[in-house]
Amino acid sequence: MRIAIVGTGGVGAGYGAALAKAGADVTFIARGAHLAAMKRDGLKVQSQRGDIHLVPTQATDNPAEIGKVDFVLFCVKLWDVESAGISIKPLIGPDTAVIPLQNGVDAAERLIPILGPNAVMGGVAQISANIIAPGLIQQVGTFMRIVFGELDGRSSKRGEAFLALCLKAGFEAKLSDAILTELWMKFILLAANASAVATSRRPIGDLRDPEIRPVMLAAYREVMDVGRACGVALPDNAVEITAGYSDSLPVHQKPSMALDLERGNRLELPWLGGKVVELGKKHGVPTPMHSLMYAMLKPYIMGKPA
Repeated sequence: MRIAIVGTGGVGAGYGAALAKAGADVTFIARGAHLAAMKRDGLKVQSQRGDIHLVPTQATDNPAEIGKVDFVLFCVKLWDVESAGISIKPLIGPDTAVIPLQNGVDAAERLIPILGPNAVMGGVAQISANIIAPGLIQQVGTFMRIVFGELDGRSSKRGEAFLALCLKAGFEAKLSDAILTELWMKFILLAANASAVATSRRPIGDLRDPEIRPVMLAAYREVMDVGRACGVALPDNAVEITAGYSDSLPVHQKPSMALDLERGNRLELPWLGGKVVELGKKHGVPTPMHSLMYAMLKPYIMGKPA
């Protein structure tokens, strides 16, 4: 099975390295010093699950060099969706599946006009990993799972084939017939946690204080209400499920947007908390918690040091 990883950050490298170790023909698309290090020394992933060192690593900055593939794991930052989507057209054959694994909920709908509806699936990444040096990825914790599925809920041979490969690679995987629900369940957690951790400049464990908990529950509920207004089927206990999962996260964990804020990098805020506010206004759903956090973080969107 031929697989291209578009965006070899923590997410793309984590899944891609595991799939390559399981025998898939994986090529990583990266650039700059990160690409140079992979070509020279191979891709290294440090993890409590077991370290992986791919030598040699197939890597390039030019998708046209790869040719048609069976699957694309699409892992670029949310502001790069359209430009990266255009650049990967040489990878797309009649049955190629592109699985967006970004944060947020709109990557698939943004890719469909570029790549066509048949090419795009939905996907949810559940892994915490980051680049700590060129060619070197470090995973936080041991949890590693991917959920994916056809956007219309149908079963497909390509979905079954990719599920089998993921399980062979040794991480949890689920082929879902309700991928939009899965996307929004993650979005409830991520939109709220990313904004709250970034706004407070404190790790997730510090937001479990009894006085802060009602604030977090209100933020989760706002996203759930917006999702339902968008027509997404979400369970009645979505907030409780989200809070329970958040409580299970390592106390020192910080969402990637909070780490970007600390590093003075550009933020995905417009597609996370900003998207909640945008859709809330569109559908007449009040979002006071997200509106406040968005306003407080907005000055840092383009990478101003915090």
